[in-house]
Amino acid sequence: MSKACPGAIKFREPMPEYMACPECGQETEIWTDELVGQCHLCGAALYRELGPSCIDWCVYAKECIGEEKYQHLKQQRSVVTVTP
Repeated sequence: MSKACPGAIKFREPMPEYMACPECGQETEIWTDELVGQCHLCGAALYRELGPSCIDWCVYAKECIGEEKYQHLKQQRSVVTVTP
């Protein structure tokens, strides 16, 4: 059994999900560890809805999901917070 937080599984073991493109409606793949994607049909940006995430408040997040993934997600979250 893993000692890591079960709330971080979408970051440690990403899976594809599908969402409709806001521009053309095409169902487009976006992975659970991605906050920003791109429609493969029209090229529009897809922004995952930002909900509460352990990377924003947990002091163990870096250890739980790894330094590299933590930094990547924090950078993505700052871009999504400012851009949409």
